[in-house]
Amino acid sequence: MKETKRERFIRVAEARTNKIIALMELLGNCSNRNNYEYTDQEVATIMKTLDMELAALKAKFDQQSGKKRERFKIEAD
Repeated sequence: MKETKRERFIRVAEARTNKIIALMELLGNCSNRNNYEYTDQEVATIMKTLDMELAALKAKFDQQSGKKRERFKIEAD
């Protein structure tokens, strides 16, 4: 039996959402100052980028066209 668009959406959306959650948990591990050194500005840049990507995602579901974003990169000192 062929998978419906609804079934495909549920399968793919659940898998991708769970993957994003897992990656966010891994990113959260970077907050451990015993293992990493970072500045408040670097953290603010990460949070701003994630906020922008979340806003773009919401816009896509609101039927607004979203531009493709550039890859995130922290600039080295």
